[in-house]
Amino acid sequence: MTTKRALLLVEDNEDDVFLMQRALQEAAVINPLLVLEDGQQALDYLGGAGKYCDRTEYPLPAVVFLDLKLPYKSGHDVLKWIRQQKEFDPLVVVVLTSSNEPYDLSKSYALGANSYLVKPPTPEQLLDLAKAFKWYWLEYNRFEEA
Repeated sequence: MTTKRALLLVEDNEDDVFLMQRALQEAAVINPLLVLEDGQQALDYLGGAGKYCDRTEYPLPAVVFLDLKLPYKSGHDVLKWIRQQKEFDPLVVVVLTSSNEPYDLSKSYALGANSYLVKPPTPEQLLDLAKAFKWYWLEYNRFEEA
């Protein structure tokens, strides 16, 4: 069962955003990709605060790709907030970070991450990751209706 719901990328590095957009496009992921640049924007978006209150224009995502090293609120702060909101229990959160630190890994899973991925070093490997993501999370995974 596929989902057409949006994907949310919370990433402050423009190069990483570009590479992710390109990899998802080349992997034929048709879901809209929404990009936010910092942790506070992610909290506002998911909470429907301020300019993000219109869910038609700013729909809840099926999956959140979450970097850890973000301005204003860290990825861990965002993840903790998400898991404190009962309505987001089914939300898939994939930590996508450059950190290979055991502390970041264990803390992410302790806070409720569904997956922890270290950003691949080459565009080709990122494409492979995007294809695997599409296959597992978007084609075979089952989502609760938003």
